[in-house]
Amino acid sequence: MNLEIITFILFVHVYFSQGDRISLDGQLLNHATIVSRLKLLQGNITFTNEYINKCIYLVNIGTNDYVNNYLMPQSYLTSRIYNPDQYAAILIQQYSQQLTTLYNLGARKVVVFGLGPIGCTPAQIARVGTNGRPCVESINNITMLFNNRLRPLVDDLNNNLRDARFTFVNVSGIAANRLVMPNVPCCQIQSNGLCVPNSIPCPNRTSTAWYDGFHPSEISNSRLAARAYIARSPLDVSPNDISNLARL
Repeated sequence: MNLEIITFILFVHVYFSQGDRISLDGQLLNHATIVSRLKLLQGNITFTNEYINKCIYLVNIGTNDYVNNYLMPQSYLTSRIYNPDQYAAILIQQYSQQLTTLYNLGARKVVVFGLGPIGCTPAQIARVGTNGRPCVESINNITMLFNNRLRPLVDDLNNNLRDARFTFVNVSGIAANRLVMPNVPCCQIQSNGLCVPNSIPCPNRTSTAWYDGFHPSEISNSRLAARAYIARSPLDVSPNDISNLARL
């Protein structure tokens, strides 16, 4: 297989954003523009479609819907309007429409990442407390409602969309099986969970699961990427890990 034709396109919302960011709907509009330009430049719609069909899309989104919305009742009304199950259902409904839009733009190989253990982030632990447990289980239980709907959504898309090859990455499951590391940030954090400006991070950055109050460390991201690419367990991904997806 000619790996030069495999393109990775990332739609991602980070754990904590500062300033403006582009919504997934906005990114899809931008991608539609790019696809139109490719067709115009190449002058061959069939070739462009075949090229896009071979691309691998990575979609990692949803954390901010909880961290910077549902779990901030002092700033947003969503947790007062919807119970956790209703909120997860609304997010999945919108996500289904967005992934279908991506498919309609030509995407066939799409890797969808589930939510990580938000209740294990140092910022949420400091904010809520754990009652002696490693993580804030009430938060993890809320976000698991989203994950429990996301994997069936991937199955539905594969069953209902011709030639679709969506795959689900079980981020929470992979995180639960990683080597035990201190659940503390690598830097001194502010009240917003980010590093204190000009502070000195920990000297051994492979020793902790978190860089700041929200973002996983490099070692955590490396382990997630490795198991998403080549699954070590059938529970890591479904139905294909990325290495197999590239061969399809």
